[in-house]
Amino acid sequence: MTTHPSHVRDAARAAESPQRAEEIRAADRAHVFHSWSAQRHIDPLPVAGGKGSYFWDHEGRSYLDLASQFVNLNIGHGHPAVIAAVERQARQLCTVAPSFASEPRGTAARMIVDLAPGDLNRVFFTNGGAESNEHAVRMARLATGRPKILAAYRSYHGATATTINLTGDPRRWPSDNGSAGVVHFFGPFLYRSPFHATTEREECQRALDHLESTIVMEGPSTIAALIIEPVVGTGGVIVPPEGYLAGVRELCDEHGILLIADEVMTGFGRTGSWFAVDNWGVKPDLLTFAKGVNSGYVPLGGVLISERVAVTFDDKPYPGGLTYSGHPLACAAAVATMEAMAAEGMVEHAAWLGEHVLGPGLRELAERHPSVGEVRGLGVMWALELVRDRGSREMLVPYAAAPADAEPVNQVMAACRKRGVWPFATANRIHVVPPCNLSEAEAREGLAALDEALSVADAYTA
Repeated sequence: MTTHPSHVRDAARAAESPQRAEEIRAADRAHVFHSWSAQRHIDPLPVAGGKGSYFWDHEGRSYLDLASQFVNLNIGHGHPAVIAAVERQARQLCTVAPSFASEPRGTAARMIVDLAPGDLNRVFFTNGGAESNEHAVRMARLATGRPKILAAYRSYHGATATTINLTGDPRRWPSDNGSAGVVHFFGPFLYRSPFHATTEREECQRALDHLESTIVMEGPSTIAALIIEPVVGTGGVIVPPEGYLAGVRELCDEHGILLIADEVMTGFGRTGSWFAVDNWGVKPDLLTFAKGVNSGYVPLGGVLISERVAVTFDDKPYPGGLTYSGHPLACAAAVATMEAMAAEGMVEHAAWLGEHVLGPGLRELAERHPSVGEVRGLGVMWALELVRDRGSREMLVPYAAAPADAEPVNQVMAACRKRGVWPFATANRIHVVPPCNLSEAEAREGLAALDEALSVADAYTA
């Protein structure tokens, strides 16, 4: 008798009622307004279920989730310990106003503080990453009495009024009102160096010199904070050169500027450390998180606050709050997630997987495929930079591409899905960002499918 993995059996059971897919699709297309989309040009896949590193549709096709959904499913689909924790909490206390104290909120805060670097020992809970960055910026401005925020061009910080203006990539353009008090700068990116550098050391120093010049020209006394993704996320999975984040910390200290680490995507194991700043020993004044804190099982985010900032609000109220701040179900999921990650060694596994399987495997793909200009990443956070020509480094699709111009990457993604894998695509890149507990066998399955799919990109090369 042939045995199949549990996700294959569950996907097969889902195929027993394929008509459900059309019912779900019809309701979605009639009534759901989707983010970042031209509504008439999308056809979302109805998803029937998920387990571990896989999810499946109503026709019984399963997909290896190399995107972790929105780079947030760090412990995979359907982890039994987290589901049980949410069920227990729902029976005890489903919700309570944030003005009360509750066990799951206090326990989650304590556990997060215990993992955090430096003196980040207070947590303000939010519902997600954009709200976390919104409140971190508000706290920084109130603590310093200064108006401006520095943010990198290659960045994404959210879609609220403040955070979309912090964002550096083209998603900002339609909403940028030019009056948000945000100043953008270029971070280090050697592959497409804005500083004409040829080595990591040159790129690091020139990026820091550029940042220092920006601070001087803007007026240090006007700058409240600098917000930075320790590893750039949807902007390209750009790992900073050694010494860069430490240099940013020194510049902030020199000029009385608060450092905000946006760890919404990188936190809770994604880079092979609990927080990405741990890879370089940097201690921010504020650290924002969401996504991996409970793998998105129930929406949750937050701001870790240093004493330097928290003392501002010892005797005067903080002017901000959220109805669902520290929601009991979300915090119970966070507690169970952190416990499961620690007990199962997921953070250490993510580091091992990146160093010994994903990194080497993706670099081997680059050697075989002329469409891969560069491989970047660490832990379970990787990107393939796709190009038309390795010599000129011309992007497979241009920067801020119109929908028609993005077709080459769309075709690569279609080839991936045909082979049962679902990575994350953005701009001219394919991001490989699986759950932290992806197995070695699953990783190699994904690499084999990518190997085949990249032939589609190769057809566009010079």
